[in-house]
Order: sequence, then C-alpha cells, then structure tokens
Amino acid sequence: MKLARQVKKAKKGDKEALLQLIMAEKDAYYRLAYSYMKNEADAMDALEDMIVKLYEKIEQLKKVESFYSWSKTILVNQCIQMLKKNNKVITLGDGLHEASEQVGQTGTADYRQVEDQMDLEDLMIHLNDEQREAIILKYYRDLDYGTIADMTNTSIGTVKSRIFNGIKKMRQIHGRNDNELH
Repeated sequence: MKLARQVKKAKKGDKEALLQLIMAEKDAYYRLAYSYMKNEADAMDALEDMIVKLYEKIEQLKKVESFYSWSKTILVNQCIQMLKKNNKVITLGDGLHEASEQVGQTGTADYRQVEDQMDLEDLMIHLNDEQREAIILKYYRDLDYGTIADMTNTSIGTVKSRIFNGIKKMRQIHGRNDNELH
C-alpha cells in the first residue's frame, strides 16, 4: 500500500515522493539503462532524462501500481532516443558480458562458467534484435512478460513468441555445434 501512497503524492507534485520511488529501484534502473547504453556516463544521462520525463508526465500515469513498469518503459525509450541521436546501433548482446564480468570480479568463477558464458554470447549473436532484447530483459534483467511488453510496445504474446523462438533457434544452433564437434 505504501507504493500507492507514494505514487499518489508524486502525482500531486511531491518531488520528494517521486525521488523516493526512483531511489527504491535505482539499481534496477541503472542496470537497465546500462544494458542499452553500454557505459556508465550514458546510462546516467538516460536516468537523468527519465527522471525529468517522470516529473513532467507523472499525472498521465493511470494505474498507480504500474508505476515501475511505466517508468522503465520511459527509461528504455530515453535510451533508444539517445542511441538514435548518436547514430549508435542498438545491440543488447553486450549485456551478457556484464554477467561474466561480475562473475569474474567475485573470483568464484571457474573456467567452465566462463566458457559457458562465451558459448551463450556466441549463440545470442544469431538472434534478431527483438529476440535478443526479449531474452535479455527476461532472463538477465528478471522482468516479467507484461513489463517487457509495455517496454517494447508489443503484446505479451509477441514477447513470449520472441523468447520461445529465440531459445529454439539457439538450441538448434547449439545442437549443430555439438554435432560438428563429434
């Protein structure tokens, strides 16, 4: 119930309430922005732009319980706008490198984990951008289908289809690679 109260305060113009909502999910916002922007400075710029947009458009939010999926959609749109403005290609495949870097920093990764990560990255290259984006948002950013659908402006069925077909394609390619080795 606290979320609903905070969102209602923010909708009435309470900047502190909006800031508290954002700070409660700051790590998730940053990881999401970084997965698109690929560097800290651009990710932080996208976050700043998102905060400004949230403040300007908070009154347009219809369901208070949808605040986080709505705000993440705004963040993704800001990232995409920035990438287009800078004429950068949107590839989310590098989001996979982040996971292997984090494992490497802990010192607990063994050779097999790193090798598996590299295999997965190689498989993700064969997917189209929509499949790769849906899989990364689902399995690396731990977002639900509804949130992904909102963020990508598609239906839940389309998101599920992209994930299913992407995984199917990776399995087919992986099977081919296994057969080539024997």
